[in-house]
Amino acid sequence: MSDPIRLSTPFTDELIDPLRSGDRVLVSGTIYSARDAAHLRLRELDAAGEPWPFPAEGAVLYYVGPTPTRPGHASGSAGPTTAGRMDKLTPMTLEHGVKGIIGKGNRGEALWPEFERYHAVYFAAIGGAGAVAAQRIRSSEVIAFEDLGPEAIRAIEVEDFPAMVINDTTGADYYTQASEAWRHDASK
Repeated sequence: MSDPIRLSTPFTDELIDPLRSGDRVLVSGTIYSARDAAHLRLRELDAAGEPWPFPAEGAVLYYVGPTPTRPGHASGSAGPTTAGRMDKLTPMTLEHGVKGIIGKGNRGEALWPEFERYHAVYFAAIGGAGAVAAQRIRSSEVIAFEDLGPEAIRAIEVEDFPAMVINDTTGADYYTQASEAWRHDASK
């Protein structure tokens, strides 16, 4: 197994186009938390012609709602949430220039071509390991929608945050590839 690929935000096409589904990565830099309620607020901003509260071009979104931060820590537990819940609103974020998304679970097949169209990638982080993920967070600050509590948008500084490419810029899907490989091996 090869070493993880180190990536720094913000992402560019040149940085992420070589990535392939199944690649392991370590992400460093600023990422932005955004879950269901935050996506709905971003859609409201779009409808009103208002700017987003973070620079979307090249941004990485993390589908997370961290628990309260304990004294002496940069973040509470910060594990990924199920990504499929954001499928309907993901094209909006990609249209704005978001290049990376971190969550858990698969994305709907209808979304795969959107990753190709907008040169973006979807990464899976380890579900159930929020305390481990929090160890990679250096700082976390609410930057928008504070009234949403854990679903507020945060600017999160991460160092070597581990994830795996699930959907790459070619529209490939790791879960499908792995399932097909398993079925092929099982049929021998």
